[in-house]
Amino acid sequence: MYRAITEQLKQWKDSPRRKPLLLTGVRQCGKTYVVREFGETQFKNIVYINFEKQPQYVGVFDYNLDPERIVKEIAQISGTDITPGETLVFFDEIQECPKAITSLKYFCEDMRKLHVIGAGSLLGVALKKEPVSFPVGKVQRAQMYPMDFREFAIATGADNLVEALRDWPVNREIPEAFFVPMEKLLKEYYAVGGMPEAVKTWTEMRDYDAVDDVLQEIISDYRDDISKHAPVAEVPKIRWIWDSIPLQLAKDNNKFVFSHVKEGKRAHELENALQWLKDAGLIYQLELVEKPEIPLSGFADASFFKVYLADVGLLRSVSGITAETLANGSGQYLRFKGAFTENYVMTQLVAMGKKPCFWRSGNTAEVDFLFENDGEIVPVEVKSAENTQAKSYRQFCSLYEPKVGFKLSLKNIAENECVHTRTISLPLFMIRQMDQYM
Repeated sequence: MYRAITEQLKQWKDSPRRKPLLLTGVRQCGKTYVVREFGETQFKNIVYINFEKQPQYVGVFDYNLDPERIVKEIAQISGTDITPGETLVFFDEIQECPKAITSLKYFCEDMRKLHVIGAGSLLGVALKKEPVSFPVGKVQRAQMYPMDFREFAIATGADNLVEALRDWPVNREIPEAFFVPMEKLLKEYYAVGGMPEAVKTWTEMRDYDAVDDVLQEIISDYRDDISKHAPVAEVPKIRWIWDSIPLQLAKDNNKFVFSHVKEGKRAHELENALQWLKDAGLIYQLELVEKPEIPLSGFADASFFKVYLADVGLLRSVSGITAETLANGSGQYLRFKGAFTENYVMTQLVAMGKKPCFWRSGNTAEVDFLFENDGEIVPVEVKSAENTQAKSYRQFCSLYEPKVGFKLSLKNIAENECVHTRTISLPLFMIRQMDQYM
């Protein structure tokens, strides 16, 4: 399946300033598949080592961290020639061998011509769990996410539609021949999400029950990871928070409230558990900004935030919402529908490399997302249907006069002025194209 990060890997391969690459991302988002395919298509050969499944390789790093010796012994164990410039060495689940993480420093200093990639699902958790001499400045970092909507559309065979809308002019309405099938695909993405195994199951079987089985298996695997990798005292707290997220999102203002996780529990008792889920990549935290100034991160209120899951398919599954409910828009689903759509937008913005916040003034005005672009703050209002009336957005534009802003909904593409802000209405399925309209 097409993954946009492959282009980033190709650029890394050919870069004269290349360092060993450390690829992180939530478990089962496709890291292993992408790197192995990249190695098989871009190199003469690939040496794949999974420290979790092949613990015999861990001992190679115990003696010292000399890359020449390490490469020689790996070649002997694997029976594969390793030639700089022709071979990709791939250390998977690298968090299971902390010394392998440290060794990347010496691969950078002493064997720069050899292409080395390390990947880890719970690397953020592992680095905090035990002391690791991290090779600061000696590695390049890349983050991988579940498949975004564009990747999903291409996987389902709609690459022609994606290409047709790629450079669509903002002053031309999208005809039904393009709009209707893309809206249908968006609803399918809401139901399936972006976990590659779920997407593959959908493309092959077109069966939501089969997709639900896959999603439940992934959720079970995540629960097992919590039991295996989290501190024993934090395990129940992490599970409470995970289970509470749909309920938190269903509230009117979506603010995450620690006391709603478990009756009688306070913030200081649950903060470490919340941080564990963030380090594992399972959740995203959206913080409040009351006075939007550059840099947004410097004015964010870490004590007032919302929490979203890293994938909408997983959110649907843990919420117990059926695919039919998403497709038909049941009246009893209306309140959660808005939060669900926000979760979708959050995952897409994160995958685009944005670091969003949200704005609120008192208890009446709120803009769903803000992010920085070329030194400017961009407001984004999100609607789950066609209604794009947004008093809060207008108030924000009046107060802060941003140059450009967006309204994301199921309404057709258009451009207009809101106060003095150039405002672009985009269909939700075109969110990845926001940058081209700024």
